[in-house]
Amino acid sequence: MSRALFIRGANDAYVAPFNLREGQPGEILIDVACVGLCGSDLHYYKDGGIGSAVVKEPFVPGHEFGGYLCEDFDDLGLAKGSLVAVDPNRACGHCEYCEKGYANLCPNVEFIGAPPFNGAMTERIWVPSSQIVPLPDNFTPLEAVMLEPLGVAIHAVDLAKPKLLERVALVGCGPIGLLILQVLKAAGAGEILAVDPLQHRRDMAGQLGAARTGTSVDDIREWTDRAGAPLVIEATNSPLGFRDAVVAAKIGGRIVLVGIPDGDTYTLPAAEARRRGLKIKFARRMGEVYPRAIELVAGGKVDVTSLVTHQVGLDEAPDTFRNHADNVPGYIKSLIYPKGFSKLGG
Repeated sequence: MSRALFIRGANDAYVAPFNLREGQPGEILIDVACVGLCGSDLHYYKDGGIGSAVVKEPFVPGHEFGGYLCEDFDDLGLAKGSLVAVDPNRACGHCEYCEKGYANLCPNVEFIGAPPFNGAMTERIWVPSSQIVPLPDNFTPLEAVMLEPLGVAIHAVDLAKPKLLERVALVGCGPIGLLILQVLKAAGAGEILAVDPLQHRRDMAGQLGAARTGTSVDDIREWTDRAGAPLVIEATNSPLGFRDAVVAAKIGGRIVLVGIPDGDTYTLPAAEARRRGLKIKFARRMGEVYPRAIELVAGGKVDVTSLVTHQVGLDEAPDTFRNHADNVPGYIKSLIYPKGFSKLGG
């Protein structure tokens, strides 16, 4: 019998035996190599849900993952044992949003690792074969996992449409924020002003190319002579993230909100946004971005490896959830290896 990490409710994660369900037509079995602990997984852990996706009974999280095919996949010419990534978003394909090319906004989505759909923090998982993403031969499991959060970052920058050499304020330097920072640089953005309350995240932002790093939007205001930045991307888990993005924005500026706030609620003085006449976009998941994500990693334009600060086995996963929830210094991105940590991931 397999084992898995379960979330039963707020602040309740544990490892227990897991009965793998039967496969369905059109599915393929994956041996999970490793899986990322995402910010949304932390929301399920800390809050017991995100909006309408509520943990009503124990479920297995994990939507950022890579693994090995348990059988040949002739449709893509992949042999048993091939390392693949998996797009966790299974849109319906026939609603008006899917037909317009917005599969990331599909209201009928079945998303791996979002309740009630079990995710990949287990040893094996059945996935729709249509969601298999083939990888270059030299990719590692770590790189396979990081393609999904990198895809979120690419989608955010697509929405932001940074102008060549435009100054950008980045509010939040967690894994998604740090990936956004690198995609912004690859897209030709100019000076990137990054803020985060945690020192180790600021240090990483500086290493990855932020022009300036600080603790809060007050720093951005100071650096811009209180004018603000023409483009602000927010990637925090704070209920004040929307407010902070507004305060960091220039009059007539643009904001892209990527983060999910704790408690699923924003706090925002309306006048601050209204008087600036801001253009505001919300990012949700991603579009068809995997080919670009693979190219950015393969070409060395985005460094995903340095973001991974911890790699653990399944038994250590509950403590790892707690450490991330408590903002323990040094934690940026953790990967969980359901069958035991392997140096192949690093």
